[in-house]
Amino acid sequence: MSKKALIVLAEGFEEIEAVTVIDILRRAKIEVTIAGLHDTKVKAARGTVIMTDGILDLIKDEFDALILPGGMPGASNLASSGTVNDFVKAMYSTGKIVAAICAAPAVVLAPAGILKHKSATCFPGMEGQFSKDTTYKEDAVVVDANIITSRGPGTALKFALTIVEHLVGKEISEKIRQATLAD
Repeated sequence: MSKKALIVLAEGFEEIEAVTVIDILRRAKIEVTIAGLHDTKVKAARGTVIMTDGILDLIKDEFDALILPGGMPGASNLASSGTVNDFVKAMYSTGKIVAAICAAPAVVLAPAGILKHKSATCFPGMEGQFSKDTTYKEDAVVVDANIITSRGPGTALKFALTIVEHLVGKEISEKIRQATLAD
């Protein structure tokens, strides 16, 4: 049975972080569903418009991973959604992967309470939004239990490959890393 991932896009998301993850997960044969927070057409931080598979509130599938790109005001828009907050808590509590990059770990995951007593990273300068019981690391990607966090656009490929490794294995992640010349 193939693994399934949900990536949620809100107005103002960071293009590189979303599209890179979608591409790499699909190369790994992971079924990716792109959900728009409020619409099926979502405009990114730099004006790129992405067509989604549906609106988050209407998606009822079960997923193995939830992925939240950063960018501003995208991460803030995700954080203001009760549906996103509910998804984050449900995925975390059932041991599913919760992955966030750039501003999203600080703006979405920290307020949801799932980074307590965990190590995480985020876009430099946003770590002040972590509670004092979250250990901030400057690594490109930080994995703690079922939470994967990353720093920003330049770390999106490593972030995506780490998600692949945790969903379908190191061998597939390594094959994609080699095929995409990621180093």
